This record gives sequence, structure tokens and C-alpha cells, in this order.
Amino acid sequence: MDSDRLLRYTFTALSNNQLYYNHNFAFDDDASDVDDGADDYNVLINRVNYSSEKCYVVLNENDLIQRQQEDISKVTTVLSIPRDYACMLLLRYNWSVGNLHEAWFEDEAKVRRRVGLLDVDPAVKFPQTDESFVNCGVCYESVRKRDTASCGCDHSFCKACWKAYVSTAVGDGPGCFNLRCPEPGCDALVGPDMVNELVAGDEKERYNLFLVKSYVESNKRIKWCPGAGCDNAVQFDDDFEIGSYDVCCNCKCGFCWKCMEDAHRPLACEIVSKWLLKNTTEAENTNWILAYTKPCPKCKRSIEKNNGCMHMTCRPPCGYEFCWLCLGPYKGHDGRACNRYTKQRGPVPEAEQRVLAKKAIERYTHYYERWAANERSRKQALAALHKIETVYLKKLSLAYFHPDSQLRFVTDAWLQIVECRRVLKWTYAYGYYIPKIEQAKRLFFEYVQGEAEAGLERLHRCAEKELQTYITDEEATEEQFNRFRVKLSGLTSVTRSYFENLVRALENGLSEVDSHETCTKTRTGLDQGAAVGSSSKVRGRRRSGQAGESSNRGSDNTKRLRLRRMMMMMRQAMDESRRNATQAAGESSSHGHLGGQDR
Repeated sequence: MDSDRLLRYTFTALSNNQLYYNHNFAFDDDASDVDDGADDYNVLINRVNYSSEKCYVVLNENDLIQRQQEDISKVTTVLSIPRDYACMLLLRYNWSVGNLHEAWFEDEAKVRRRVGLLDVDPAVKFPQTDESFVNCGVCYESVRKRDTASCGCDHSFCKACWKAYVSTAVGDGPGCFNLRCPEPGCDALVGPDMVNELVAGDEKERYNLFLVKSYVESNKRIKWCPGAGCDNAVQFDDDFEIGSYDVCCNCKCGFCWKCMEDAHRPLACEIVSKWLLKNTTEAENTNWILAYTKPCPKCKRSIEKNNGCMHMTCRPPCGYEFCWLCLGPYKGHDGRACNRYTKQRGPVPEAEQRVLAKKAIERYTHYYERWAANERSRKQALAALHKIETVYLKKLSLAYFHPDSQLRFVTDAWLQIVECRRVLKWTYAYGYYIPKIEQAKRLFFEYVQGEAEAGLERLHRCAEKELQTYITDEEATEEQFNRFRVKLSGLTSVTRSYFENLVRALENGLSEVDSHETCTKTRTGLDQGAAVGSSSKVRGRRRSGQAGESSNRGSDNTKRLRLRRMMMMMRQAMDESRRNATQAAGESSSHGHLGGQDR
């Protein structure tokens, strides 16, 4: 069985071997204690197997304008109306061509009234040849008719007043799409044709930008990229039911199309939202106060101990002096009054609450520190990748006479590092929400995560430290650089394999553990039933109980042995995968070297 098949075998079936945990692995001694916030464990982790291949399209501003104009053309052709009128209608119907057609053919007059679209010739809005004088309804100046404009209604205003009116509306924001005739009580809409005629420069560009934004924000399948300074949008063409929503824009910004947070595969959006809320909420500050402060026995204000002695003095105006250990009055306290243990008559909820809060903080800090550290490392890797692409690749190409195409293994390695850091970051949030009672699932997760993290560290160290020697060392030979290429390519391949299996296991909700435990419980129950039945016939009920206990001990031993076997199989598979990748890269390198000698 080759290594890839063995890896798949280990993560999916494991044949007749069931997944168990044993006492050689570390468990919490306080497993029965109440953890921080029971709702943290109510998050459903088990999910369907999400596919990593999704169909999405990155759209720049020109692509969006082109699609917008295509929709306008469709409406113009079907309804036989001017393009500006079609644009006004689509704005009102959220750029849905189907909904507009349906409403139009059902009741055209109702649609026109709703939108404020008058059935008039667009030419009447800007009379060109009329030399008669009229009074402007805003400034009350007498102006020629050809210097006025209207929305197609009978209310004409001079162009100077119109320009000020429209410019102010455009400056106020997208509300300019609902701009009506200045005449009170008139619902005639000010359309794009009038805006483009009356304003110019920045106002005109701003209005057209609002048009593009309205097209994106009204479309349920298109969203803006949240990357800094990026004007692209992403159209997601999936069924919106299941799957990973992670997308990557052309600006290299990866994000979840569904929740608009950073890309977080293999975690569900619900877990990510809960984790980010926990990172920003004041609940953790409250836990810290409970864990590291005590209330003044007199005024109940929280006090933190900042010096070594146990003599505490509350702040004014309270000023109460007490012992930090027993919270008793310090007057007459000689230091020996609280060293003797006395049995409490009842529960001490505040003390218990502090102990639990301290444990909760320590547990949360463990996962948060690693989550934040991998995020920082990912950002540093992105910065290093940018510098490699812009500076170091040219330097390596000149030093070792390699074209850019043969140096892609360097950028591939760093891209893999960036992606693996992202995945590893979110696995710590995943681990935080694994229910404490599911020991086997947590143990399996920590093992797979640890193997993937160790592989990533090897790759990152090689790409960061060893690459730097070839950039700065001018005496390194081409043969040494080729050996480095083989090593880095092999590590990249192996690390990719580690993380693919890690992501696959987490996307399945570690369901292998559940399926194997279910199978094992069934078999154990059958074995115990058989043992009890046979012993009851021979030795009676007491011997039957002893046989059952013996069977339980045997079952526990079987669990330990099978988990050890499963872990050994996984490690052997990963080691074999790493050796094969390195060997394959070495063979390709040697063939290329021989080919160069022949030439």
C-alpha cells in the first residue's frame, strides 16, 4: 500500500482497528470540573464534508460596468425604452431584470408611478431652441426656456439651481438615486441622464461610482473584497447550502465569502464568529478580575495584590485593613491565625468561582496565544514572500544562472507556508471548542495537529534560514543550491500532504473517532453479554460480575493498544510520504543534472 493510500486509509477506515485513547497521553485531572461557560461547548463542530473546490469569479470595475450595461441592454430591448429609463427602473428593482420584467408586464402604469418615471420624450427635459422667458421656481429669476431643465413634468428651473441641487445630493451619498423634482408634491425622478448633463468632474465620477456599488450591493451573489485599497468584487456561483466559502481575490486577500471574515477553512462560520467575539468581549476581563482579585470584606470593591506581604489596605474612603489570605481584619493578626486548616461549614462559592475562572483563563490563553502567534507569523510570511518576489528572485537568478521559471519552488514554498499558517491558526480555535468530555476526539485532534505543525516548522525554517544563506553567501556553488532546491521542494510537498489530511479530518468533524467508538461499544457490549451469560451458567451471579469487570479491563487494554497502533500507522505513513517526496525530487534533480551534462 503506497503512502497516499495509507494516509487516506488511516483517516477514513482503519479497517478493523477501532480508534481509542490510552493513559499514556495527558488528560486533565479536573475533567469533572465545570469549564468556562457551558455554551462554549454547545457549538456544533461535526459538519458535512465541505468541498474545497468552489466556483467564484473575481470582477474588477470594468467587468462590473460591462455586466451592468448588459442588463440595461436587456431591459431596453425587451421594454423598448431609453437606456437611462432602463437604468432608473433597474435601480428601483435592485438590478433584477426578471423582477422588473414581471412587474412591468403585469402593470406598466403602476411601475411608472412607483418609480416616478414619466412617459414623455426625453428631449423635453432640456429644451434647446425655446427663447421665451420663464421664472425659475427656486431663485425666482427670469431666464430663457432653453436655459432651464425639468424631469419631464411642467416644473422648470434654471440650470444653475439644478446644478447646485444635484451636486448637493450627489455629495450626500447614494440617496441621490431617489432625488425627485424640487417642486413640492412632484414625484418625478431625477435620472442618470439629467445628472450626467447637469454635473461634471468629481460629482459625475462619484455618481457613476454609486451606480457600480448599487449593482454589487443589490446582487446576492456578488460582494466586495474586504482587502485594503481593493476595488474588486467576487461573484460566488455555488448552491449556498454546503461547502467552503473561502475565496482569494486578485489582491491576494483571502476571506470567507459568507461571513466576510478572514478565510477560515476548515472551521464553520459560527465557530469563527463565536471565537472572534470571545477575543473582543469584556468577559475575559471579568474572568481575570475574578481570578486575580479579591473583594474588600467591608466595601466589596475588587482589590489586586501588588506587594509581597498579606497586609491589605483598601483605598479611601474605605481604608479597611484585612488579611489577603483569610480576608479577616488585620488588627491583632499575627500571621498565624490563618495557617490552620478549619473545615468549612458550607460551600464557598466565591473561592470556587475564582478557581474555575483562573483555570478558564489559563485554558483560553493557551489557545489564544497560539492563534495570535500563527496569525503574526502568517503576516510576516506574506511580507517575506513579497520581498522574495520583488528582490531576492532576481538576485538568485543572477547568482546561479536559473531563469525565473526554475525558481518557482521558492515562491511555492512560501505560498504554502502562508496557507498553512492560516489553517493552523484556526485549528487552535477549533481545539478550544472541542467538548471536554470527548477525550478521544481531542487526543486525535492534538496528534494530527501536532504532526502538521511540526512539518510546517521544518518547512518554514528551511525556507527562512537556509534560503538566506544562498542569498547572502556568494561562495555557494550551483550544486549546493540544487540540493537545497530538492530539500525545499520535498518539504513543501510533505507539508501540503500533512495539512490536506488535517483539513479533511476537521471538515469531517473528526467523525472517524465517533464511528470507531460506536463500533467498539457495540462489540464490547456483545463481549460482556457473552461473558456474563456463560459465567452465570457455571458460577452464579457473583462470578458473573467478576467476569464483567475482567472484560472491562480487557476492553480498556484493547483501547490503548489500538490507539497506539493507529498512531504508529499514521506516523509511518507520514514518514514514508516525506521520504518518497524527497526521493522523487532528488531523482528529478539528478535527471536534470545529467541532461545538462549531456548537452
